[in-house]
Amino acid sequence: MITKVPRLAAGLAEELIRIVGADAVITDPARLMVYESDGLTAYRCPPRAAVLPRDGDETARVVRAIAQAGVPFVARGSGTGLSGGALAVDGAVVVCTARMNRILELDLHNRRARVQPGVVNAHLTAATRPHGLYYAPDPSSQSACTIGGNVAENSGGPHCLKYGVTSRYIRGLDVVLPDGSRVYLGDRGFDTGELDLAGLFVGSEGCFGIAVEVDVELLPLPQATHTLLGIFERLEDAGRAVTAIIAHGLLPAALEIIDQATIRAVEESIFAAGYPTDAAAALVVEFDGIEAGLEAEAAHAEAACLECGAREVRRATSAEARAALWKGRKKAFGAMGRIAPDLLVQDATVPRTQLPDVLAKIAGIGERYDLRVANVFHAGDGNLHPNILFDRRDETEMERVERASKEIMRICVEAGGTITGEHGVGLDKRDYMALIHSEDTLRAMESVRRVFDPRGVCNPGKVLPEWIRGADPAIAGAPGAGPADAGQAEVGTDGTRKAVPAGATA
Repeated sequence: MITKVPRLAAGLAEELIRIVGADAVITDPARLMVYESDGLTAYRCPPRAAVLPRDGDETARVVRAIAQAGVPFVARGSGTGLSGGALAVDGAVVVCTARMNRILELDLHNRRARVQPGVVNAHLTAATRPHGLYYAPDPSSQSACTIGGNVAENSGGPHCLKYGVTSRYIRGLDVVLPDGSRVYLGDRGFDTGELDLAGLFVGSEGCFGIAVEVDVELLPLPQATHTLLGIFERLEDAGRAVTAIIAHGLLPAALEIIDQATIRAVEESIFAAGYPTDAAAALVVEFDGIEAGLEAEAAHAEAACLECGAREVRRATSAEARAALWKGRKKAFGAMGRIAPDLLVQDATVPRTQLPDVLAKIAGIGERYDLRVANVFHAGDGNLHPNILFDRRDETEMERVERASKEIMRICVEAGGTITGEHGVGLDKRDYMALIHSEDTLRAMESVRRVFDPRGVCNPGKVLPEWIRGADPAIAGAPGAGPADAGQAEVGTDGTRKAVPAGATA
């Protein structure tokens, strides 16, 4: 199979080099392989070029030049996304924010910060911690993921049970629209109470434009933190413990489950955390806030775990001990590489009370399709992450992965859940949108998208099913629907480079 990848027109290449410099425009196919995939390695879409601006002004000029050339583009941060959301569909140009990594302002009196989109999530907390503040959203990839990507996906994290997701902490956005114009959305811009445009932009998955500066709210560091680790003989019992803890009227900062397959992967890796490998599941429970009352809450949670069948509950109050209890959860995805070369991290959310039943059904799906499935997830808000381990070079296995993934989505929706909790829809789950939204709703979403991007050139092929985009005559003939400039480069697909994998529905 040979995939045609559009070359970057000479005139556009020269203009981009003039704006950002030759070292910030990548057209060499070998170097572009870095940008073919995000954290969901099942999908591979070679871009025609990658451009790395350094600030908002350069980004606006880059986008304007790309728009005038009629070429589609997609913003990309550190590439840790897990839904294929930053892939260069339609031979798009990647606008990478990696060089836009400065904290522009710390307003300590108002507990706010203004940052560029390429700032790594954990680096913001590291910079504010000496002042007694921190940035609450904490995706599991926070040591690598960037604020711009968190805004695009409205990212959550282990502590979103208590503290909420990214949208709760965004106070304003300086945005480059798909035509290269620049607007501010937020509490010092157009949002005067009638329209929450910043709220609309957060979670739009890069389909409305590129946030080039982000105003975020910071929180004071909690006075104290208590962490527990429950060890269970059955995964379903860990799920029941989650419901029991909430039913006691408690609100932990985090409730995270790791199953046996994940425990063994971690313990056999350099990330070994001391979890017992014969356990069916481990449950991380964390409380934080003022010191008064935390010990009692932790004791109630420990009792709930034991009542639900935990064979052991470990407690930690020091920073070092807490880090040890969290290590197995935090390093889980890194350890998965020992099991298989590829990982499809599903991301569906179900009511907490449905966790035991849904987890049992997911295990059955894995057995039926002869696939290895490892679970590590945000149990407190029912945000499941069944990790399907596979080798994308095996086309037969890829087909089984696709079928199993669809079944997992369906059982989660049937249980009263939805298709994504934090990873977004992207390319991977756009055809699942019809499971939860009517055609009228999908068309309304496309109408909103056209307000920001009338020509359909900003991150094309994402979120909405292709038939919604293709059915609109205003979009069907847009440059994003196909190559915009002449000249094609052939890329051989030997299992390592391809636009869409076998069995995919893109």
